[in-house]
Amino acid sequence: MTDDTKDAPAPDVRDAPEHHRFEIRVDDDLAGFTEYLDHENQRIFFHTEIGEQFAGRGLASTLIRSALTETVGGGKRIVPICPFVARYLEKHDDFANDVDEVTPAAIEAVRHRQR
Repeated sequence: MTDDTKDAPAPDVRDAPEHHRFEIRVDDDLAGFTEYLDHENQRIFFHTEIGEQFAGRGLASTLIRSALTETVGGGKRIVPICPFVARYLEKHDDFANDVDEVTPAAIEAVRHRQR
């Protein structure tokens, strides 16, 4: 029995501000992303996707952890509209002091951006 993941390249997470999202790549292939909207001192995370062919590898957690770390490091507060991000925060309290509640104003800001 071999472990195919041992030789797999490490995923690469980068901010793609021109697309308002953090992307995770495996072998230069886009494996997923988490979209955000910057509003004042907050970064509102509203949608996360991981491609089906990349499911089950823990990439969502890697992506979200990196995105939140960079967000907080940049002096912004986290607003977790996205269920993936909200669940991550429930399980990992290391960002507890950096999270703002989801408000109607945050939801409206995302709706306005998507129009």
